Amino acid sequence: MTSFRRRSSRSLFLGPSAALLVLAAAGCSSSHGQPPVAVPTPPSEAAAYCEALHKALPQTVVDLERSDPGPDSELTAGWGDGAIVLRCGVPRPAKMDDAQSKAIEADGVNWMLEQRQDAGPRFTTTYREAYVEVTLSEEYAHDASPLAAFAAPVKKTVPDSL
Repeated sequence: MTSFRRRSSRSLFLGPSAALLVLAAAGCSSSHGQPPVAVPTPPSEAAAYCEALHKALPQTVVDLERSDPGPDSELTAGWGDGAIVLRCGVPRPAKMDDAQSKAIEADGVNWMLEQRQDAGPRFTTTYREAYVEVTLSEEYAHDASPLAAFAAPVKKTVPDSL
């Protein structure tokens, strides 16, 4: 019985140590310390468009290298360690029902603008079979070139809804 208790207490001792190692390893993920991004859950048809978009996205946007956030998903992408984050298949924003909402057009793709408190803007495509959302850090808040970089891939992979 004595040896059983030693093994039992030893395995209890190793349990928390192993848990700490797992937590430490999780902190060293490939997302370079970026906060995790919520992965959308679109219907299957929209998800198929998003998967095609994911493959067509550029490797660089405004000189920022692609660095997709965690968790890994074909529905999310990022550039510049979170400076620009794209999510595809997001729900239709309620703000689209507001006649006063602002929108811009970038190379043939319409985007609705939402100003966020203490953060850069969020843009969501309109008139597409899947909603594509792009958030920009405050550094890029007044620069439409990130949206222009997404225009060709969006037009190629996510059809108009009209």
